[in-house]
Amino acid sequence: MPQDEIGLCSGSVVTLWLQDPHVCQERPLSSSRIAARVQRIKPSPSSAAQDRANELRRQGRDIVNLVVGEPDFDTPEHIRRAACEAIERGETRYTMSAGTPALRQAVCNKLLRENGLSYQPRDIVVTCGAKHAIFNALSVTLEPGHEVIIPAPYWVSYPDMTLACDGTPVVVTCQEEDGFRLQAAAFEAAITPNTRWLLLNSPTNPTGAAYGAADLRAIADVLLRHPQVMLMTDDIYEHIRFSDEASPHILAIEPSLRDRTMVINGVSKTYAMTGWRIGYAAGPADLISAMETLQSQSTSNACSVSQAAALAALEGDQSFISGFMATYRLRRDTALAHINAIPGLHCRTPGGAFYLFVNCGGLVGRKTAQGDVLQTDVDVVLYLLNNVGVAMIPGSAYGIAPYFRMSIATSLDVIEEGCRRIASAVSQLS
Repeated sequence: MPQDEIGLCSGSVVTLWLQDPHVCQERPLSSSRIAARVQRIKPSPSSAAQDRANELRRQGRDIVNLVVGEPDFDTPEHIRRAACEAIERGETRYTMSAGTPALRQAVCNKLLRENGLSYQPRDIVVTCGAKHAIFNALSVTLEPGHEVIIPAPYWVSYPDMTLACDGTPVVVTCQEEDGFRLQAAAFEAAITPNTRWLLLNSPTNPTGAAYGAADLRAIADVLLRHPQVMLMTDDIYEHIRFSDEASPHILAIEPSLRDRTMVINGVSKTYAMTGWRIGYAAGPADLISAMETLQSQSTSNACSVSQAAALAALEGDQSFISGFMATYRLRRDTALAHINAIPGLHCRTPGGAFYLFVNCGGLVGRKTAQGDVLQTDVDVVLYLLNNVGVAMIPGSAYGIAPYFRMSIATSLDVIEEGCRRIASAVSQLS
């Protein structure tokens, strides 16, 4: 897609580099019929990247897809079987809006067993994925003028969900030399009287940065000095960690924060259940009650069959997780070795999740065989997509440049082929 064609489309370049320019021209972002809160946001860059890769494949292109952020494993058999048995028992009707009592109790059991956090079922709301839980929590707490502190690199949806809920995202850049982890001083400097939330993800998407006990203690100390600031922890990658060191939850480190902390999690990443759409939130009674009310007037309950599967996931055999982790570790190490051997690229070793966040600053300023200069990470990712058919997402989509995110939630063969193509493309630059 030529660079000048991108300019034909309205909206974010980071998103539109992946889209068909002709389709884009037919879809103006602004319309008198569309609410301002929706016009403020853009489509998810990760979803757009996946859609673009699939479209290119349908057109006959040989694409190595290193975009997708979901496990490539099948949902474990005992979880699938539980869903089938639930269907046969007739568990296909509405449940309580906040989720079945059995699943909410299972969430409580999980939080106590694994995180040392004590909750009651009334403190839990089951949602249509962790993303839904975050959106609902923001919806019931934000008013115009409220600010949400979001460490960058961030998951692409955090700022736009904040905007959609009438809040203001306050992005705090986390430096590579700090392991892409939020530093207490930078966090405190970003707090204002309007600060409503800190949104903390660990291990993080896209960098895989994992916060240790000392990091969390420093953040907790800042929160203690600013009692108006609430904390939302996105723990969706909690089991995908490469260190053998224990990583306590921030609430286990500082229990006094409980009354202003929302714990977000789900079954999608750990249990390879992305399509089942089950997340959950645990938090203060007033916030959980408000989220349940909002959900009762929007989606109502999460899928009843998926809830039965999630119950089996949380209460059933967990031994397969170590096997998943061994596979992810092998993929990480293989991809790191290949990427760090390519001149102009380097990547820190991620502590968790299933991504590499690759610094491509060494390619910026270099020239393609066609004479085009790569000026940004968007240009780099476009070059790799167009010239060697490797699909990834630029770091700009995550609030920091020049980087790209490379998913390792795919087979070793795909990872190695992608790295081979990247090396070939880089070798052709001058």
